[in-house]
Amino acid sequence: MRINKKLLIAFISYIAITGPVFAEGLYDYIPTASPFGFQQMVTASAMPLKRATLTHTDIRNQYSIAFNRFVQSNVRSAYMDFAILIESMAPTDYGYMQIAQRMADIGLFNLSEMAISKISDKDISSLVVDDTKRFYFPAKKLQRDDELYLGEVFSNIVYNDQSKEATAELVKNTKLLSKSDYANYVAALGYLRSNDFENAKKYIDVAISMNDQNLNYKKLKADILVQTKKTKDALKIAQYIKQQRLYSLDYANKGNSLEQYILYKSQKNEIKKAYHLGYYYYYEKEYGKAIRTLQGAISTKRSTNKDVYALLARVYYDNNDFEKSYDTAMKADRLDGGNPMVLLVLGDLNYRKANYKDALKYYKDAESKSKNMSLPSIRVAQTYEKLDKAKKAIEIYEKVLRTYSDAYIAYYKVALQDKSKEILYLKKAVAINMNFADAWIDLGRVEVERQNFNKAKKYLSVANYIDENNFRYYYYQGLICKNQGQKSEAIYNFKKSLSINPEYQPAKEELSI
Repeated sequence: MRINKKLLIAFISYIAITGPVFAEGLYDYIPTASPFGFQQMVTASAMPLKRATLTHTDIRNQYSIAFNRFVQSNVRSAYMDFAILIESMAPTDYGYMQIAQRMADIGLFNLSEMAISKISDKDISSLVVDDTKRFYFPAKKLQRDDELYLGEVFSNIVYNDQSKEATAELVKNTKLLSKSDYANYVAALGYLRSNDFENAKKYIDVAISMNDQNLNYKKLKADILVQTKKTKDALKIAQYIKQQRLYSLDYANKGNSLEQYILYKSQKNEIKKAYHLGYYYYYEKEYGKAIRTLQGAISTKRSTNKDVYALLARVYYDNNDFEKSYDTAMKADRLDGGNPMVLLVLGDLNYRKANYKDALKYYKDAESKSKNMSLPSIRVAQTYEKLDKAKKAIEIYEKVLRTYSDAYIAYYKVALQDKSKEILYLKKAVAINMNFADAWIDLGRVEVERQNFNKAKKYLSVANYIDENNFRYYYYQGLICKNQGQKSEAIYNFKKSLSINPEYQPAKEELSI
């Protein structure tokens, strides 16, 4: 029996919060090789997996148990637990993409492939799948036993403070090392964690020679180079990763994140060091840590503060602290009036307050001062829409798409205006940014209009996971219920839509308000 979509959402909700957890100290070690960093162990009592009787709590516990077993190097049991989840979860491409990434993160590539094999819509999944394989996958497919063994070594290196012992055991297995690029990567990781940089470099070089396409290997080499004070060489690798054709948003920022990590590790000036650490946290979406770090970087030197204030204003805004964002942006603007980041923040603040003419001025100013960036132009187009200049806006979006193939907002906006491109461009938008709730909702809308209600529900359920307070989600859920004769459920959803956005006219019309 299949698990229903609510259980899938519970599962995805849990794995989405199991990202890197770093130490709180300002300059503590930041592990770039391990996607889970020094994550705290999830505690859960052992219990047998049950395919047919999973509840909302069970599915959270099952992932907890599986990951906890992996952390404790009980990798064979963890592998089986993860496999059952993949086989049991409701068939939703979003969920399969999420778990495919998670499994590749920890070197369980066969499980990642299992999840990928279940994806049905290649238009949505192709970018994430391609980027996941390009970033993590070994050149040669590992046998299951070899993968499980390397999983145990990886776990002991990353989570169990057994780098020396685990690495020493691995390097004795010359047969495995001779045929597996990933085995050499794990050995390099172990030597790095043991501060044996010479051997770390030796083994990562072997891994790269066997698989020059793997970007995670290059990322680890950059970390090794930083530890040996070869910052320029490390930065070249970061630039190389940034220049690769990684289109999905989850991967496109990895080069930026690595670059800031390298700059943080290489700086001697404490203020600049903290600035780059704050930027690193920003790219990792650790906004609370970014704010604390940047606040600590504010100095008495005005020249130093201008960059710190500019970034801090951006972080405050993205963290929905708009009052502090405005105050900080104004301080940054007084210190450096031409900073494109500050201009964008001031534009966003005015746009949010419906001061569209002022927002347009800031956005155009940012556009003129920033090259090779699509965001200022997209913001200009969005503001023209609000000023009832839709034709001008579409011209800008289409111009952006001729230059930037990763501009998911532009794809989305053109999709809303051009029926001939609607489905294709909506799918492009979510392929680039799988957490773009509005595009998922509009995919659901299209299927509602086509009376394909089951398909619509799948798209809408993803949007609801991403943003449970999206009023359009409840409106389209209401339409589905209405068309399926579920009158009371339809009324509930229309009322819920209005409770979030009291001015939403389509929901009012459904309720005859």
